[in-house]
This record gives sequence, C-alpha cells and structure tokens, in this order.
Amino acid sequence: MAKKTENYLDYIPSKSEKVDWRKTDEGLTQIIIYRNSLLDKIVRKLFFTPDKYIVDLDCLGSLVWDSIDGKKSVYEISKIVKDEFGEDAEPLYERLIEYMIILKNNKFIKFI
Repeated sequence: MAKKTENYLDYIPSKSEKVDWRKTDEGLTQIIIYRNSLLDKIVRKLFFTPDKYIVDLDCLGSLVWDSIDGKKSVYEISKIVKDEFGEDAEPLYERLIEYMIILKNNKFIKFI
C-alpha cells in the first residue's frame, strides 16, 4: 500500500501567540522570543543571559512572515513570494515548505 504524503501547500499557517515581532528601519522583520519559563529565569540569574532573543529575517523570510495571517494557505503565500521575487525564489515550493517546517518546529507558527 502506498504511503500517503502530506501536502503542505494546503496547510494554513498561523502565528503563535507566544511570539512577538517588529519591523526594523530597513523594513525587515525581527521575531522576538521572550524567555519567561522558570528554567529560563534560573539560567538568566546564574549565567546572565538575556531575557529575550531576537531572530532577524531576511527579505524573503520577512515577506513570508508578513503573509502569515491564519487565512492564507501555504500555496497562496507561495504565489505572493513568486510575484515579489520571481525566479530568485526558486526552487519555491521546496524552500517555502522547508521554511514553514522550521518555523513550526521552533513554535513560531502552527498549522490550522
């Protein structure tokens, strides 16, 4: 029996409520992750680590992040990326799906 594969293009990503973001002066997006757990607080006291860390996205990542609204599918987001970057985004679907998986694994987004 053939193994059923997931079609990530049909998934609808939604941003996590636990993650904040902001725009830089250059128009790029920064994802801000606060370290609020008990373990994080202990580590901060012992090792003087910051209370948050910031992930800087490039122009393609920023466009994808801004397109995630809980309504558009990954396929619809891919069309936005294709319109903006054209051939520079190729291989589009592979890159976009891998990026979405990374965002999901880091709990920046979830699929609804």
